Amino acid sequence: MSVTVSKKNITQEIASGIEKNLAANISDSALRKEALEAFRALGLPANKSEEYKFTPITRALEKNFEFSGPNAIVKEFDITPIAIPGLDADVLVFLNGVFSKTASSITSKNLTVLTIQEAIASKNEVALKHLGKYADFKTDALVAWNTAAFQDGVFVHVADNTIIEKPVVLYHIHDASAGQVISLNRNLIIVGKSSSVTVLEKFDSTGSANFSNTVTEAIVAENAGLELYSIQNDNGPRYQFGLTQIHQSNFSRVNTYTFTLSGKLVRNNLHFVLNGEGIESHMYGLYLLAKDTLADNHTVVDHKKPNSFSNELYKGIMGDSSKGVFNGKIYVRPDAQKTNAFQANRNILLTDKATVNTKPQLEIWADDVKCSHGCTTGQLDEEALFYLQTRGIGKDTALAMMLYAFAGEVLEYVKHPVIKEYLDNVISERLHKNF
Repeated sequence: MSVTVSKKNITQEIASGIEKNLAANISDSALRKEALEAFRALGLPANKSEEYKFTPITRALEKNFEFSGPNAIVKEFDITPIAIPGLDADVLVFLNGVFSKTASSITSKNLTVLTIQEAIASKNEVALKHLGKYADFKTDALVAWNTAAFQDGVFVHVADNTIIEKPVVLYHIHDASAGQVISLNRNLIIVGKSSSVTVLEKFDSTGSANFSNTVTEAIVAENAGLELYSIQNDNGPRYQFGLTQIHQSNFSRVNTYTFTLSGKLVRNNLHFVLNGEGIESHMYGLYLLAKDTLADNHTVVDHKKPNSFSNELYKGIMGDSSKGVFNGKIYVRPDAQKTNAFQANRNILLTDKATVNTKPQLEIWADDVKCSHGCTTGQLDEEALFYLQTRGIGKDTALAMMLYAFAGEVLEYVKHPVIKEYLDNVISERLHKNF
């Protein structure tokens, strides 16, 4: 009974705040108003929610945040310590959800990069055509909340027949040293026909409790390519929800990489719609969890047309009393003959208190397909660990070596050399520090 009451109260508290902002004559208020009604109708997920039963996000929000209070304001922040060394990129910086023009730099030609607010204010036709059309806010209250109340975000548009060499990097910095931070950002990525781009989001935080709700919609046209990275490298009591919704057309190629390296509670939703033939979709994920961190990865791959390929590999290392969750769904529709779809989730538990819940799922309505899914959970090979020690390698170093070999399988798929080197260093450091 108390959970239900709490859910209604916090939903109403958030909705009231959204309503006040809508009254300030926001130019895209029609979409926001529709999403607000959906948010009210759905309510934040309760413990009984099947989709969120391992992720008590409503309870965490209720316990740690005051939604009628102001956000901590940060005007300046030295991004050097958290930036990826040596990466030549177009950079956009968000401080507590607010775009920082002075810290950002866009130099690539033949590329449209605007903040979402700039795209809306300038009535950009491409942005207005696609914004809010793909991420389903009518079935998920957290997506509805974002759609109704997003502060800002990024609009990336690559025109047809354009190859963008430099990555577009979004640094999300949450500084809660002066008080709580709640940020809601919205991204829209449009990749034109026979074009390609790499987009990377990196999340860093400091201070007290902070929460972010980020939704990204990506539309990848015929014969186009997208590399999409999410690096979650937060410290302290960090709570995060994210949805990435990707729609692909004929012969397009998308690779996604999700690295959860820290945080308090992290929920990653990744939804693919393969709405064409000859599509390739690759999803790679790695979560390194220590202390009492909870990371929940939910993926959906929806094959709608024939002759496409999807491959999914998520790996996790859980130490201390951390919790990992993986839920992966693959749908193969009746018209999606000749589909190849593969999914694997592998986990290592380092302590008796660490846990993982994994649920791979296949729903197939076509006959001529090749599909498989599987999950494994276990401990480190004690004999292999002992063997390394007999070779003069200290136990801690031997442990880190074995864990790195396990995690390195995901890292091998990273294509960009500078990003790969950075991740290699961070993962190695975390494995030595936390495990």
